[in-house]
Amino acid sequence: MRVSVFLFRRFFVALAMGLLLCGGASPALDPNLEELVVITTNGAYAFQVEIADEPRERRRGLMFRRQLPSDRGMLFISEREEVARMWMKNTFIPLDMIFIAGDGRVAAIVENAEPRSERILSSGVPVRAVLEVAGGTVARLGIRVGDRVGHRLFAQEQP
Repeated sequence: MRVSVFLFRRFFVALAMGLLLCGGASPALDPNLEELVVITTNGAYAFQVEIADEPRERRRGLMFRRQLPSDRGMLFISEREEVARMWMKNTFIPLDMIFIAGDGRVAAIVENAEPRSERILSSGVPVRAVLEVAGGTVARLGIRVGDRVGHRLFAQEQP
């Protein structure tokens, strides 16, 4: 059984990466959004994400937003792998934070981060990116540590 789950996951990783790299994935609805796919044991789930790769964008994040559709998110990209530290000050909606290592694997998760909290939420381990999605998404989709993330950022860094 373990072998078949392993093969099943590899198939979805290969399929998602192939779609992203070959341009076969559905185009972003907005030119400011990029497609990102989270591959779990339950299946592959696509998100349209805003990219926060500049210091100003990373500082603002999803602050002051009143809603976030279930298929949207924000991908915070660091220049190198490092322990990520986030907070929810001026963020009005609960968020799930998915911390992603340089190889595209989910390294840590914080679910339903409390809005407006100044408590520091840390990945605990070095990561290359953080995906923020609407609170409850991780539980609803069954996203777990070790799952894969398909995005152009990780395509270059995979073996």
